[in-house]
Amino acid sequence: MVGVVGGAQPPLPPADDREPDTAPPGAAAGTLPPTGTPGTPGPDGLVVAGPPGEILSGALPGIGGPDPATPPAPVQAHAPAHSQAPVQAAVQAVAQAALPATVPAVLPAHKAGGVRSRARARVPLAQAYGSLVAQAQRLGDMGWAEWRLPDSRRVLAETREKAAEERHVALALRQAVLPEPGGSFELPYARIAVRYVPAGKPAGLGGDWYEAAALPDGRMFLAVGDVSGHGLPAIAEMAQLRHALLGLTMTGASPGLLLAWLNALVLNRLDDTTATVVCGHFDAETRLFTWAQAGHPAPILVRRGGARRLSAPRGVVLGASPDVRYAVADVRLLPGDVLLMFTDGLVERRTRDIEEGLSLIEGAAGAIIGADGDLDAGLDRLVEAIGGPNPEDDTCLLSVRVTEGGGDLTGQA
Repeated sequence: MVGVVGGAQPPLPPADDREPDTAPPGAAAGTLPPTGTPGTPGPDGLVVAGPPGEILSGALPGIGGPDPATPPAPVQAHAPAHSQAPVQAAVQAVAQAALPATVPAVLPAHKAGGVRSRARARVPLAQAYGSLVAQAQRLGDMGWAEWRLPDSRRVLAETREKAAEERHVALALRQAVLPEPGGSFELPYARIAVRYVPAGKPAGLGGDWYEAAALPDGRMFLAVGDVSGHGLPAIAEMAQLRHALLGLTMTGASPGLLLAWLNALVLNRLDDTTATVVCGHFDAETRLFTWAQAGHPAPILVRRGGARRLSAPRGVVLGASPDVRYAVADVRLLPGDVLLMFTDGLVERRTRDIEEGLSLIEGAAGAIIGADGDLDAGLDRLVEAIGGPNPEDDTCLLSVRVTEGGGDLTGQA
């Protein structure tokens, strides 16, 4: 080596009186010198204790160590990360192997008669590899599922905690975006009642919404919509669409033009999103309801104890195509009529067809106004009559009961 001062220095001696453990030329690393006989000095001056040329392997006999007579098996360099079977098999093979009582070992060097020697002997397995054997036996006593159980429990707990947190945030966002989930208010010409019915399952919280707002020209704007998907993304996109549509209505444009503008917004600002909407203007002076729809169930008109679906004008789902024209239809309402607008969560179920659900709601809507004349109680009866809350999707209902009043309603809520 080169010293700090003075040029080349002689090599440092070993820390004790042992010679460096180096293999002579031609010998493989990890082997004893293949020359010499027991009890006589070899070429390096050492006395070999044990059979000449015996090789100490780094593997434990009987625990998967390589057989010198068997060629090495090919190694799969890129095993799939998700495959647990090879790992499990290896652990079980190690744990269940027939362990030998003793294993070969090189004992510490000692001097005898001026000759330093390294003795070779067999020592108890537990003495040489006690911790490794105990670990292998413990793994062998455990099943694979038990071995992985703590990780599984941790992942499950984290998943539940994350789902609960997301639902809490989603509910808070929805409550901030939408008006009260239930209730009603009186106008000079109508009574309006609304219901938001959350899904039975936590994962079903989605993008259903409604709107009822007075316009500067005295008309009433009514709308119900549903954004595809569930959870926070759907609620966030619902908020954008609802507020955008409410702002657009202040232009006084027709419902068909409003939906065309909203379709352009979905296509250009909300990637991979679709939505359905039904909206319209109710003119208190003429009692004319002018409306349009974008892939949404048509409103139901209840008159004199009977109910029927309105004939829907042409319109497709928002976000489906840029070249779409939304047609407009109108219907004149009479005092005592009830107009019911709703999202598909009211009628859709996994166990039945949507047409079956629509038929059920038509049959139940005829009795929405009971003997008490309470529109709020009628909405509750309607939800129960068609099977209660949807376990997989939320629902919005908006109902308008026309009264004898009329006139301008500018400034009404």
